[in-house]
Amino acid sequence: MAFLERLFGRKDEAASLYRAVVERARAAHWYEAGDVADTIDGRFDMIAAVLSIVLLRIEAEPGAESFGVALAERFVDDMDPQLREIGIGDIVVGKHVGKMMSMLGGRLGAYRQGLAAGSLDPALLRNLYRDQHPGDAALAHVRGSLMSLHAALAKTELDALKAGQLP
Repeated sequence: MAFLERLFGRKDEAASLYRAVVERARAAHWYEAGDVADTIDGRFDMIAAVLSIVLLRIEAEPGAESFGVALAERFVDDMDPQLREIGIGDIVVGKHVGKMMSMLGGRLGAYRQGLAAGSLDPALLRNLYRDQHPGDAALAHVRGSLMSLHAALAKTELDALKAGQLP
C-alpha cells in the first residue's frame, strides 16, 4: 500500500506542471507563426518538445530525479486515454504508449544534444516537422520560443515548477 501511495502521490506532485506544459504546447502561436501541424501528431510533437525542455531543466536540478519521473508518468497517464479516444483498442494501447515513451525519450536526447551543440534546428526539423522544412520564419519562431523557455526555466526555482508555474 505504501508503494502505491508513493507512486500516486508522486504523480499528483507533477499534475500542475504537466497541465501547464500541455497548455503551453497548445498555445496558438506554435501552430500559426511556427507552422506546427495542428493535428494529433503535431500536438503530440509540440507537447513532447515543451515537455523535453522542462524535463531537461528538472534533470539539471540535483535531487529532482523523482519529480522528473513523476512528470513523465503524467505524460503516460495523459496519452493512454487519448489513444483510446481516437480508437486504439485495449489490446494494443500499451504498445502504443510504450512507443510514445520511446519517442519522448528520443526527443529528449535530441533536444539535449541540440542545446549542447547550440542549435535546436536539426532536432526540430526531424522531430517537430518530420523532416519537412516549414520555412525560415516558422523555424525561427519555434526555435526562439523554445530557447526563451529554456533560458527562463534555468532561472526558475524548482518549487515554482512544482506549483505549475512555467515562465
